[in-house]
Amino acid sequence: MITKKQTLVTKDTANKKLVVVREFDASSEEVWRAWTESELLDRWWAPKPWKATTKSMDFREGGVWLYCMVGPDGPGAWCRADFKTISHQKSFTTVASFCDENGVIDKGFPAMHWKNEFIKTDEGTRVKVEISFNKEGDIEKILALGFEQGFTAALGNLDEVLEK
Repeated sequence: MITKKQTLVTKDTANKKLVVVREFDASSEEVWRAWTESELLDRWWAPKPWKATTKSMDFREGGVWLYCMVGPDGPGAWCRADFKTISHQKSFTTVASFCDENGVIDKGFPAMHWKNEFIKTDEGTRVKVEISFNKEGDIEKILALGFEQGFTAALGNLDEVLEK
């Protein structure tokens, strides 16, 4: 049985960065798959009652994940993650942006530079996410959109996916 773990979110304003750490009672291979396969991402990425719906995903360096965050009243926000580096089952980096349904980036929102690390532990896997921003004010803009609560809830959803 998987125990629910706490999500730790640290705001490092001086370095224009958010750091999110979460432990999972599952193998690094299982957690990696949940972060890199669209069929699994769609099951946990959005905080309930929202859902993530993948339009396309090309998980390779230079590839893109294009998805929509769908709310109870219909489509909400389109997003894209551009994959920059991938070290199989260890880490990957992306630039995440809000966009339209065709992947055209909305410059009205800040880009988020994600570094996702998957660390094997005695109990399972620790995921460490560092999200860097171009400007200090960009952190506040993303937090005002409910990022911390939404991402924490989504990581809780991942526990449920890993249980099955």
